[in-house]
Amino acid sequence: MMISAAPRCSFFLLLLLLLTVARAKTVKRDVKALNEIKASLGWRVVYAWVGDDPCGDGDLPPWSGVTCSQQGDYRVVTELEVYAVSIVGPFPTAVTNLLDLTRLDLHNNKLTGPIPPQIGRLKHLKILNLRWNKLQDVIPTEIGELKKLTHLYLSFNNFKGEIPAELANLPELRYLYLHENRFSGKIPPELGNLKNLRHLDVSNNHLTGTLRDLIRNGDGFPSLRNLYLNNNQMGGGLPDQLANLANLEILYLSYNKMTGAVPAKLVEIPRLTYLYLDHNAFIGRIPDGLYKHRFLKELYIEGNSFRPGARSKGQHKELGVLDTEFLF
Repeated sequence: MMISAAPRCSFFLLLLLLLTVARAKTVKRDVKALNEIKASLGWRVVYAWVGDDPCGDGDLPPWSGVTCSQQGDYRVVTELEVYAVSIVGPFPTAVTNLLDLTRLDLHNNKLTGPIPPQIGRLKHLKILNLRWNKLQDVIPTEIGELKKLTHLYLSFNNFKGEIPAELANLPELRYLYLHENRFSGKIPPELGNLKNLRHLDVSNNHLTGTLRDLIRNGDGFPSLRNLYLNNNQMGGGLPDQLANLANLEILYLSYNKMTGAVPAKLVEIPRLTYLYLDHNAFIGRIPDGLYKHRFLKELYIEGNSFRPGARSKGQHKELGVLDTEFLF
């Protein structure tokens, strides 16, 4: 039986492609960077990083936590995930030489010191996960140069200073986790310009300012679903502009220094599901419409100075959202 020339040609082209990929080497820049990182991370990672090529060479697989992609005649490192292995020491600056990274996950380690300003070199980065470390100092403004970033996890560290307004320069940002740090000052209202931002958590810091400062633009935060401001030092009242947050589902304001009455406008937030106002200095009455709201499951008002008859709605529980729910 004769094999036609066309299928035979396709077969050899496929074979040639496979051989080319098999022979492809990792760019020297990435090999050098990974070896520098290897030298700084300690034995818990080193034992699994064997061979000369981080992307795999011959019979050796890629280094654990390293993902590579073909780029022309070479391979480049596109993902680095080394988490929950008790890495001790400063943030490995050599990471910023992996210029094709789309994902960097070093969470749940014991990294210390600041994030280096060179982080701005990672122009392809989409996910940056550094939560649950011991990182310190201010967030470098260069983080605003990561134009493709969609997920930023910096929670459970020791960052201080103000939240940089440069975060508003990240047009693709969807999830911003800054809780459990030592941030102070006001939340930059410029964050309202992020058209894709769905989740903002700045809880458990030392933040001041008011909600009116934050949402002063009537068309800000168009995609925001979850807003966690609890356990800070924010004051002021609840502005009518909250009704403009058409996609808001969770508004968590517990344990602040907020004052004034609850405006009837809150009833107009169409998707509002969880509203926590407890442990502030609110007064007056609760609008009846909140008790009849179609979606509102929980309204928690304990620890305020509302008029007699004001009551909570639903069964209050600690409300938290797992980071992993938003990775994809």
